[in-house]
Amino acid sequence: MPIFEYRAYDESGGSRVGIVDADTPAAARLKLRTDRVHVYEIEELRDNKSSEKKKSIKLRRGAITELSIVTRQFATLLNAGIPVVEALKALIDQVESRDIEQVFRDVREKVTQGQTIGEAIGNHPSFFSNLYINMIKAGEASGNLDAIMIRLADYMQKQNKLRNKVSAAMAYPAVMVSVGIIVVAILLTVVVPKIEEIFRESEEALPPTTEALIATSNFLIEYWWLLLGTVVAVFTSFKAWTRSEKGIEKWHKMLLRMPVFGILIKKQAIARFATTMATLLASGLPVLNALKIVQEVIQNKILANAVGDIHESIVEGSDIATPLAKTGIFPPMVGYMIATGEQSGQLEEILFKVAEAYDEEVDIATQKMTSLMEPLIIVALAVVVGFIVISIVQPMIQMSGMT
Repeated sequence: MPIFEYRAYDESGGSRVGIVDADTPAAARLKLRTDRVHVYEIEELRDNKSSEKKKSIKLRRGAITELSIVTRQFATLLNAGIPVVEALKALIDQVESRDIEQVFRDVREKVTQGQTIGEAIGNHPSFFSNLYINMIKAGEASGNLDAIMIRLADYMQKQNKLRNKVSAAMAYPAVMVSVGIIVVAILLTVVVPKIEEIFRESEEALPPTTEALIATSNFLIEYWWLLLGTVVAVFTSFKAWTRSEKGIEKWHKMLLRMPVFGILIKKQAIARFATTMATLLASGLPVLNALKIVQEVIQNKILANAVGDIHESIVEGSDIATPLAKTGIFPPMVGYMIATGEQSGQLEEILFKVAEAYDEEVDIATQKMTSLMEPLIIVALAVVVGFIVISIVQPMIQMSGMT
């Protein structure tokens, strides 16, 4: 069924842009008119044009939560016995994100043409993760698509919550540093030059601290472009370095070795490993396939390489726990629990327990990190601002004859 992109006015007179599927432009206009939408421009998305647009659509971080909600709603509709095509139509009618709407319209079109849901969403690898696609395919193969989609929605929400937890912990220190830099920059570029004029008029010798402050202020005013260019060059070089295989491995190894922050990264990665592995195994995926997907999900290259080594060892006939312990990255407790899970046949349940334990440890590590960073930042800002204040006040005291 053709897909049309339209521009229209709603009942309140506001402009509206969207897409709709219909047999003809007239049918599309009639369909929109029933929703009290007045179309003034409509254009069919041709196959070549629409396919390019669909392939270019990427899942934005802000849309992950909405996709997890849509996934849960889809599972609920399927569990209620609603046919797949009708369930997709219901989702399309209520989804708010235009990207998600456009992708699910294409999925619905492909399903009506005879593809499975797994094959249809597989046409959008930049939107749906490899984990998402494989879990949907596993659900279709096992006949438990609705249950697996609920598990998938739970997984997405849990991972998003874990990511937001760390981001929120870093937000306050980042704001403090940003405000501190702005305050210091204003003092050096606006306040200090005005006070310098007063000091120079007195023709008295200035303290070394004041001379250093004035020199710093003059340098910042005259060569701000050099500082800005240096920051941009360093940032560009760093991005290029981390795009290389050796560069990203060295950087991720450095992150893991950082005090406090490295521990947090490691625990977060282990929690993600355990959650993802447990979710995939519980959905019916083989261990080797699950490990390949987990390797893509873990964002730290060192840990991802360790998972790859575990995969290769299993291919050669090993169990999971033995090569996992040999990596030296995963704590012994994780290895013992996984060995117990393999022996008892309850590996998924054990992995879920590992994930819960490390989720709690991430909370504790996050609190420790923020409790350490906040006073350090406050002290650092206090030292800088205190130096500026002393450098300004000291010559004023001399000028007033109080020393």
